Amino acid sequence: MILSIFLSVVFIVLGVIHFNWVIGGEFGFAESLPTKENGERVLNPKKLDSAIVGLGLTAFGIFYVIKSGLVVFSLPDWIMDYGSWIIPSIFLLRAIGEFKYVGFFKSIKHTTFGKLDTKFFSPLCLLIGIFGILIHLMR
Repeated sequence: MILSIFLSVVFIVLGVIHFNWVIGGEFGFAESLPTKENGERVLNPKKLDSAIVGLGLTAFGIFYVIKSGLVVFSLPDWIMDYGSWIIPSIFLLRAIGEFKYVGFFKSIKHTTFGKLDTKFFSPLCLLIGIFGILIHLMR
């Protein structure tokens, strides 16, 4: 239950940060985007992109609130089963990365994003993945 609550809080906070970007907030926006070594952004997300990610992260947070048992809400078993594997898989893959700009095995490491990714973003994704699998296995 504690791991589920932890993940739900993490996901909801991350969702709020993305919704903040939708309404024009800039907290952490530039630092959260991978850049080339010359500082050029690799991604240029629009507000709609941030809204979609924010909705997904918030949905993941709600999923883990339900999984914790704090809120009694019945979702179909297949959603709970698939979600228990899909969500951790997404974050484990994110932690591994795409080998150039993102993840533990990235080759471009010395940009602001690269340093933050190595220190915070990828470890958080790995932790989310591991906790998600543990939650599923301990059910």
